[in-house]
Amino acid sequence: MESGFGSDFGSGGGGGGKLDPGLIMEQVKVQIAVANAQELLQRMTDKCFRKCIGKPGGALDNSEQVRTGGRRGDPRASSSGLPLRLCVPQKCIAMCMDRYMDSWNTVSRAYNSRLQRERANM
Repeated sequence: MESGFGSDFGSGGGGGGKLDPGLIMEQVKVQIAVANAQELLQRMTDKCFRKCIGKPGGALDNSEQVRTGGRRGDPRASSSGLPLRLCVPQKCIAMCMDRYMDSWNTVSRAYNSRLQRERANM
């Protein structure tokens, strides 16, 4: 089974093998967007893991755990009625990833805005 990328070049309907430049451009744009998303995810994961995980190990000691809110009947509570524990590194990673994405979006908006101004001045 083919991925679909690259397999449709020139299949724009009985044109004698002519390539459709619009189709090619769209496929290239999709491939670039996928590559950019993969790179963003990889960088974010690397940076946040290094920041939040000091020494990876098999278990968390008590200093790395915090209790969450919860009452009897709360789905976050254990079968004994006591709240489950959330590990601090998970919370750190989640917050780090949120901040990283917010920063990425801010920089991307500023960059795109500048590109549009530059194009308008040409």
